[in-house]
Amino acid sequence: MSTDFVHALIIKDIPETPLVLHLFGGPFVTCEGRRLEIPEGSKRLLVFVALHRGRIERRYAAGALWPIGDDIRAAGNLRSALWRLNGAGIRVLSADKHGLAMRDDVFVDLHIISSWAARLIGGSANGDDLRIMPCGIDALDLLPGWYDDWALIERERIRQRLLHALEALSRRLVQLRRYAEAVDAAMITVGSDPLRESAQRALIEAHLAEGNLVEARRSFGAYRELLARELGTEPDHELAAMVSRPARQWEKREHAAGSRHLAAIST
Repeated sequence: MSTDFVHALIIKDIPETPLVLHLFGGPFVTCEGRRLEIPEGSKRLLVFVALHRGRIERRYAAGALWPIGDDIRAAGNLRSALWRLNGAGIRVLSADKHGLAMRDDVFVDLHIISSWAARLIGGSANGDDLRIMPCGIDALDLLPGWYDDWALIERERIRQRLLHALEALSRRLVQLRRYAEAVDAAMITVGSDPLRESAQRALIEAHLAEGNLVEARRSFGAYRELLARELGTEPDHELAAMVSRPARQWEKREHAAGSRHLAAIST
């Protein structure tokens, strides 16, 4: 996720420049506008603590991150990772002999974005929330290139959360008649997961609300072809009806208009 998107979410509530751990497109740290690179040997520890959202036992962290070997060696690896962090001037962890946690004054982009998504899904988003949007599908990639089981699970969890949030954002923008933004939000979800029917539905709804029947039918047609090619199935009947209903209404209006025109000519 772009730092601009994260920064926009932060500054609407926090006036000063904070210390932020970026997991989208990262990990890396920003402090007072400067980017700080995390030592390679410390990245997994820092991310592991951040994803757990609270204090964790040192022994648990060491065993999960360095499972091969005995406890003494794992504990030594953990101490080495902490030493590298401090040596790089990245003091974002609070550590004692028993546990580890993120410092209270450190913000994590994952937590910030999760709160934004929760407000959208829960219907409590404010005006500022509705003006903020990721720049594209690459913005939905948490910890790219990481294949630890705990990272993969969190990546999929937040991806689903963000897709639901963007669909909710699109529908709320439709209600406000901000159709161009509604289409943008829906297209990000479609781009991230083209087979996702709820994303396609949000996009078609935005096109129809704006009165763009041709765009709605084009989107539906592309989705139907994709489903047939990839899964050998058809879209939901209700989704098909959404597109055909406006077409029938348009034909009725055209027929009525033509009848009125003929009547006017004959009189």
